[in-house]
Amino acid sequence: MIGLWEGIPLGFVLRLPPLAIGLASALGSTTATLIVMLLGERVRARLVRRTGAASPGDGQRLIDRVWRRYGIIGLGVLAPCLTGAPIGIALGLVLRAPAGRLLFWLLIGIVAWTVLLTGAGVYGTGGIRRLIVG
Repeated sequence: MIGLWEGIPLGFVLRLPPLAIGLASALGSTTATLIVMLLGERVRARLVRRTGAASPGDGQRLIDRVWRRYGIIGLGVLAPCLTGAPIGIALGLVLRAPAGRLLFWLLIGIVAWTVLLTGAGVYGTGGIRRLIVG
């Protein structure tokens, strides 16, 4: 359950088949995201009960501005690459995103980034081999 940026290169270092690398990385990221989502909902609800806070801040922080500009789709698609999907769902829950919609877009982001990074690894290692071998 390590991130895509760690799992995919590690798979290539271990010389695993690209399909296995992609599937293992995507499933690991998805599992970690689901765990954070299930725990995150409870933690968020407890914090709101204890503090009475309905929002994370005054809206002037960078994450608030990014959230307002790109919304749930931007967070869901970009988080697997930028922060990792588990951190992305935690951020989304703090920002009061609907968990189901956020999870949907995170899964799309996980699949898209897995395909892109695994494809880059396949073509990248092939190019390196051609340079070394001649």
